[in-house]
Amino acid sequence: MSNITANCKFEQGLLANAELEDASRSLKAIAHPLRLQILCKLGTDEVSVQDIVESVGTSQSNISQHLGVMRDKGVLASRKVANRVFYHIEDEAILRLVGKNKKAH
Repeated sequence: MSNITANCKFEQGLLANAELEDASRSLKAIAHPLRLQILCKLGTDEVSVQDIVESVGTSQSNISQHLGVMRDKGVLASRKVANRVFYHIEDEAILRLVGKNKKAH
């Protein structure tokens, strides 16, 4: 059994005010070099899957798998327009981690 206090919050730094479970979930979701590269591409923008594929240089299925992991963990959000899917960073702590301020979507 863990000695982690569930109601503990970070008081300072990039994860300020984040619950431990939320911070752990987010950090696990981005703990892959390709996912970090995707986050750098997104920044504060909303970017289509195809644009991410072209920028990162791997297959669409690989990118989609990584985007799905981050979406399922609440790091990213998506919206569909016709046959294109656009992603943006949803998690404020992740925006702070990549050094960005959130724009309105």
